[in-house]
Amino acid sequence: MVLGLGFMARIGRRFGVIAPEAGPLSEEGGALIYAIGDIHGCARELDALHRLIAADAAQRRQGQPVMLVYVGDYVDRGPDSAGVIERLLGPAPVSGAERIYLRGNHEEAMLAFLKDAEGGAEWLDYGGLETLKSYGVNSGGGALWRQKLSEGLAANLPASHRQFLETLRDRWSSGGYGFVHAGIRPGLAWEAQKSDDLLWIREPFLSSRTRFDRKIVHGHTITETPDVRPNRIGIDTGAFHSGVLTALVIDGGMEAFLQTSPENLS
Repeated sequence: MVLGLGFMARIGRRFGVIAPEAGPLSEEGGALIYAIGDIHGCARELDALHRLIAADAAQRRQGQPVMLVYVGDYVDRGPDSAGVIERLLGPAPVSGAERIYLRGNHEEAMLAFLKDAEGGAEWLDYGGLETLKSYGVNSGGGALWRQKLSEGLAANLPASHRQFLETLRDRWSSGGYGFVHAGIRPGLAWEAQKSDDLLWIREPFLSSRTRFDRKIVHGHTITETPDVRPNRIGIDTGAFHSGVLTALVIDGGMEAFLQTSPENLS
């Protein structure tokens, strides 16, 4: 599903969306950018969205670089977290594209559980059990069951997957946009933002009308459709329960969306 200029115009009239300010904020300012929302173990939906991105880039690309920005929460809740990470480590869906991988709060929670099963036990309530299952981990019950799960995950987690999780970025910026997982703390400069807020914040970010120094693209908070505001764009459409995985397309001053649907899943 491609949601393009007409869709953006209707959303723009509702929320007062304006074009990003002229002038790149990083050296990649002229890139064709695809920002991918929270995947949460939905490998099938990721495959479908990658196909949509490849087809869209083939039509739009006119020699400029292509950037794929994943805003985090690759694991938990959905059925195939292991498959999602394997795909992210595989070939890019667009030849020559550079990929930016941001850290989500679920990746942070998973690593905390690996380091300290009891101290990071809340991860099991965030959808961690589904991730464990995708890696073939079962504690077998009994005493010290959390510790057994943590040890089983450490044993079954490929080294490349662990390195991926441990080297994720917490922010990225290009062409008047800032990309994070959850949001930013209003009133703080981009460079002063704290990782905890970038991964976990909801309020006061979501209700803020502050005109930040760049438009923030984020996931973390589920909405039925992309949440387009003058100062931010939310792209978490709850793929693990809706089947709708969303990508924001930024092509110069134009914004559009690509989304999975039952019709384009296979």
